[in-house]
Amino acid sequence: MMKLRLRAIVTILLVLVLALSVTGAALAAPGGQGTVRVWVGYGSGRSAQAWQALAGSGATLRYHFTDLEAYVVTLPAAALAGIEHNPNVLYVEEDAERYPIATMPSAVTGAVQAASVISPQQVPYGIDMVQARDVWDADRNGAVDAGAPTGSNRTLCIIDSGLYTGHEDFQGVTASGYSGNLPWNQDGFGHGTHVAGSIAAVNNSFGVVGVTPGTVKLYIVRVFGDDGAWAYSSDLVNALSQCRAAGANVVSMSLGGSRSIRAEKTAFATAYSAGVLSVAAAGNAGTSAYSYPGSYDSVISVAAIDENKVVADFSQYNSQVELAAPGVGVLSAVPYLETNTLTACGVTYAANHIEYSARGTASGALVNGGLCTATGAWGGKVVLCQRGDNSFYEKVMNVQNSGGAAAIIYNNEPGTFLGTLGEGYSSTIVAISLSQEDGQYLVASRLGESGTVSSSVSKPGSGYEAWDGTSMATPHVSAVAALIWSANPGWTNAQIRTALQQAAQDLGAAGRDAYYGYGLVQAKAALDLLRGTQPVNEAPVVSLTSPANGASYDSGATIPFSGTVTDEDAGLAGSLAWTSSLDGSIGTGASFSTALLSIGTHTITAAVTDSGGLTGLASIVVTVNPAATNTITVATLTGTSASVNRNLWRATATATVNPALAGAVVSGTWSTGGTATCTTGSAGTCSVSTNLKTKSYASTQFTITGVVLAGYTYDASGSVTTVTISKP
Repeated sequence: MMKLRLRAIVTILLVLVLALSVTGAALAAPGGQGTVRVWVGYGSGRSAQAWQALAGSGATLRYHFTDLEAYVVTLPAAALAGIEHNPNVLYVEEDAERYPIATMPSAVTGAVQAASVISPQQVPYGIDMVQARDVWDADRNGAVDAGAPTGSNRTLCIIDSGLYTGHEDFQGVTASGYSGNLPWNQDGFGHGTHVAGSIAAVNNSFGVVGVTPGTVKLYIVRVFGDDGAWAYSSDLVNALSQCRAAGANVVSMSLGGSRSIRAEKTAFATAYSAGVLSVAAAGNAGTSAYSYPGSYDSVISVAAIDENKVVADFSQYNSQVELAAPGVGVLSAVPYLETNTLTACGVTYAANHIEYSARGTASGALVNGGLCTATGAWGGKVVLCQRGDNSFYEKVMNVQNSGGAAAIIYNNEPGTFLGTLGEGYSSTIVAISLSQEDGQYLVASRLGESGTVSSSVSKPGSGYEAWDGTSMATPHVSAVAALIWSANPGWTNAQIRTALQQAAQDLGAAGRDAYYGYGLVQAKAALDLLRGTQPVNEAPVVSLTSPANGASYDSGATIPFSGTVTDEDAGLAGSLAWTSSLDGSIGTGASFSTALLSIGTHTITAAVTDSGGLTGLASIVVTVNPAATNTITVATLTGTSASVNRNLWRATATATVNPALAGAVVSGTWSTGGTATCTTGSAGTCSVSTNLKTKSYASTQFTITGVVLAGYTYDASGSVTTVTISKP
């Protein structure tokens, strides 16, 4: 389940919450006017009799689950009462809807939206937050550790909108599936591909990486179409059956609905008894409502937390929430590439599409629409609207109703943002959003210039986006379960579940609570618990972020120092102690600056000790050079000639130095032979001369070879160094 929500992260703002209701009217379905789609449970050995009654009532068969002793049918509403009272029928229950919920990207998407290829590979924050790499890349060298569990002997079934197997970050992943409504290996919606990326994106040199590094076996059951429209509880039960038939150990479901269904509850309980571990989203309504299948006792219900381990405001909270996982700003794969730009005066500005506005390309003169709270004389224009005061839909409609070619909404605070017209609304013109900085510059400097707005989506494609939702939290838990289970396939699903509960990092109120459940899922801690080992205290990992190793500075320059610390103990960066091999102690804390380092090459070391007595440190080399001396140049070099007698003529070269200082010794050579020096006077000039035979030399050239003055360095590259002098 993904969530539309209002929040600010880094440079981009998500601007609107759109919650999609999951409450279906009792015994109502869009199967046709006057019909209902229902589960019909029958008594043991009464299958034939029950079907005879249903067929006689005009029922259309959807599924027959013999293990559940139930039919799923579409039935004329008028026949419902008769079926309910049939002696062969035990119960009649709505075939409730199940949703993937919403599809809005998170606010952190900006820099990576539609990026292909992300290079080098980015490790989404949630991967390390759930300790995935502590299991398979403990030394953080980017390669899977020899003998480490990777999930490769486990099958994880994803019930969702399919998987775009052509995506660059799934090449080499073992995947198969079941095509429900559409082919399992396609995904026009994106939800299933994003979920799969968090589970199994390949560990390579680009894109992202999953909780398992592309190694768990995936089985994909598609229940949602390219439009993300709902499926039914019976579709979900059938999908679960397909997962079990494929040998799935873990089932991941980023979906849900508001109604508990008897047969569905039984199906998941049966699967759990058979050794399958099912994981589902807690829901995105931000209320205490229960969501199913996540709220069945046999299913792990997952809440969403952010990068600071704080529960998301949209995450549903109740007694069935069992674990929490990263679900805000989760970067993963999507099966499309999105491009949104404004081009004006040869400069292209990165933009974001205003959701539900038109796609395409439009051009026109840039015009300032202010806040676009009313229509204006904007026919054929590209209108710049400042964010604020009225909704995005109202701004775009005011531009459209004024005959505008396109609408650009720029932010009213630093950075960019993601906007939406709102579900159910649309426009016939393209609308994009820009950063405050770009918008203000365009208003100040580019009004009247031609601007071209372009917004397009290419499908399929290898893209990446960050999304919010318990849908994004769920695959972290299901993948962690498969990852640690692969260390010993002989462990049971109950053992895996208990270990995940007991090893979770407790968040919120002490013990299990309605918001975080047992807490943040922890792969390494759960694996240690299953193996009967206690976590070993490890030395803090210190990273120096400034200055760069090998950096050089002039004496007296202010040098910024900063570092980070990774450790079980929080806040250790503030205790970093910094020393120099030449100067001793130079500072403390996560960051500071100093201009007092002595001249020479320093080995700078930052060290910190944790509560267990272990010390971590890191070092870099920094060189402090003597302060640069002043430079002196030859600003002008002129030549004159004069007759000495009928046989000789004199060539004179005059140099002027900059700065014009006395005492500078200017040296040079004559092309006709000999060297010469002179010393500048108070005006910074001096001259040298040579006598030449009239019959032998028609010209000569004087070349300066150096200028010497205490406290100054001669800069030949910035000087006039040669003058040619002809005889008179």
